[in-house]
Amino acid sequence: MNKAELISAIAAESGLNKADSKKALDAFVSSVINALKSGDKVSLVGFGTFSVAERAARTGINPSTKKAIEIPAKKVAKFKAGAELSYAVE
Repeated sequence: MNKAELISAIAAESGLNKADSKKALDAFVSSVINALKSGDKVSLVGFGTFSVAERAARTGINPSTKKAIEIPAKKVAKFKAGAELSYAVE
């Protein structure tokens, strides 16, 4: 499912028109991004939790030259599915 299909599904489930559904989805995504940028976690009970994790710096290998390269530390977004979502997809 891509973004357009998700907007259509939200519109069908909620009774909103597609323009309002797009605004709602964009607001949700923007709110999650802003919360993660500020270091907060976003927990949706039953659905899951969005959080930020830090990856340590490490040494990797360039596949074309086989030389060692240093991969810098960085922050990554994580999602952990909640119990209801996990059971729903079994």
